[in-house]
Amino acid sequence: MKVKIIASGSKGNCTLIMSDQAKILIDAGITAVHIKNSLASIGININTLDGVLISHTHSDHIKGLAQIVKKYKLKVYATPQLLYDLIKIIPMESIIVVNEHFQIKDISILLMETSHDVMSYGFVIESSGSSIVYITDTGYINKKYHKLTNNKNIYIVESNHDEEMLMNGPYPYHLKQRVISDKGHLSNRYTGKYLTKVIGNNTKYIFLAHISENNNTYDLAYEQVREELVNSEFNNYEMIVTHQNEESDMIEV
Repeated sequence: MKVKIIASGSKGNCTLIMSDQAKILIDAGITAVHIKNSLASIGININTLDGVLISHTHSDHIKGLAQIVKKYKLKVYATPQLLYDLIKIIPMESIIVVNEHFQIKDISILLMETSHDVMSYGFVIESSGSSIVYITDTGYINKKYHKLTNNKNIYIVESNHDEEMLMNGPYPYHLKQRVISDKGHLSNRYTGKYLTKVIGNNTKYIFLAHISENNNTYDLAYEQVREELVNSEFNNYEMIVTHQNEESDMIEV
């Protein structure tokens, strides 16, 4: 499989995943023009996408969804729990309702319920022996998912904030409490500790995603996660920090 992070952060999120037979997006939190141009830059016509997975319905994950569905007739894959919000912006006939485990051509997708202040999901995505874990926008990762996410090829996991920067920063108290709560976001340290429990000898790439512009820095996210991983017996991976306004390279496993 191939992966490209088109945008990741508090202002918009979109990730491209490709297999031998399928091309899908996870979320569409940026404009349709941005998505179309990004795909075109690597030779992909947006009309050839096989669909969009929706992690949850906050605006930084669905901002461009109505545009791309209307203009390019893309299908949207979502659980029944997300329908109430989605049908406010896109027609029901564009939605394919899915449950915990489903298939898009040769891509197998397993949903994991995450913990946010709206219903939200992470994904374990597999095809032809390659595997990806995608988890953002959650206050914690339930231990029951550690086995499901163990020893995968690629991890795309949020490293949203540094706890000290958050608590000493400009956010009002109630917002600070939301971010650090079980319904909020993962800190750098938490993400590092989680990764020490699940990475293995098959792990080739770790993407640090959804990094806060106010309560973190790209360097700090990298350093703190690396510090947690330093004693791991597994080190045959590359760690990549994702950016809000810079696309990642296309990587393949």
